[in-house]
Amino acid sequence: MSKPFFGYHMPLFTFPGVPDDQLFEHLVRVVQAAEQAGFDMVTVMDHFYQIRGVGPEEAPMLEAYTLLGALAARTSRVRLGTMVSGVTYRNPALLAKMVTTLDIVSGGRAVLGLGAAWNEDEHKGYGFEFPPMRERMDRLEEALEICHLMFTQDRPSFEGTYYRIDRALDSPRPIQPGGPRILIGGSGERRTLRMLARFGDIANWFGGLDELKHKDEVFLAHCEAVGRDPSTVLRTVMAPVLLVADVREAESLLAHIPPERRASLIAATPARAAEALAPYREAGFDGFILRNPMLSTVESMALAGELIAAMQ
Repeated sequence: MSKPFFGYHMPLFTFPGVPDDQLFEHLVRVVQAAEQAGFDMVTVMDHFYQIRGVGPEEAPMLEAYTLLGALAARTSRVRLGTMVSGVTYRNPALLAKMVTTLDIVSGGRAVLGLGAAWNEDEHKGYGFEFPPMRERMDRLEEALEICHLMFTQDRPSFEGTYYRIDRALDSPRPIQPGGPRILIGGSGERRTLRMLARFGDIANWFGGLDELKHKDEVFLAHCEAVGRDPSTVLRTVMAPVLLVADVREAESLLAHIPPERRASLIAATPARAAEALAPYREAGFDGFILRNPMLSTVESMALAGELIAAMQ
């Protein structure tokens, strides 16, 4: 069994004692610590308001691609992308150009994260169109096809219901052969997992182990239907663990987690967390994503390094 893949996701940019004018440098220190700890990928939110379940709407939220470009210049190894960009936020050809630029700036480390979008409040606030779910899914499928074409062909054209390109130019070309890896948000069984089989390179799923096994079976069926080798898709799980240095911290830590998330999480030392994640590896999942609410300092990142080392 190969070593597991680890991603570090940043869903918030609120850090006690860190003022706005020091926020970026704090993020740089934490992301560099994540790289040193052994993480393979760093992702950020692509939202304009903070989302419910994470923090108040008014909490700080940085624009994703400006931030990723800056982080690319201050890191050397980790892949960089969003978890995930809403299809309604940007024209897909422009998005492909932006992620290609990130690939150039990072030396071939860009990831394109893309999903159907869901946060209606920020659409209203920013004046973005928020069509019904069916249309957003249709738009997502067209956008994925356009991005894939622009990453893999010199002057592609495409005519869809919502988007079109006419001999679109993407120069310079991405550094990564075949273009940046594509991470598709969501796990809807009928359409999203089929899009993953067609266009995706990385998946990230939530849920208990039995639910995830079922999602994986559906995904494998879609791969067979479209002729995709499922081993070419990295299947990751949002890790249901919160790392603590001492078991005595666990109860107080869980008390700060929203009730809707608390039931699905365990607070554990790195060694205990490695034991808890082992069944996911045995079930065939390739890796895990850890989030930053509890890994928000250079010091706390050492716990993640212990977990990563324990699972090698």
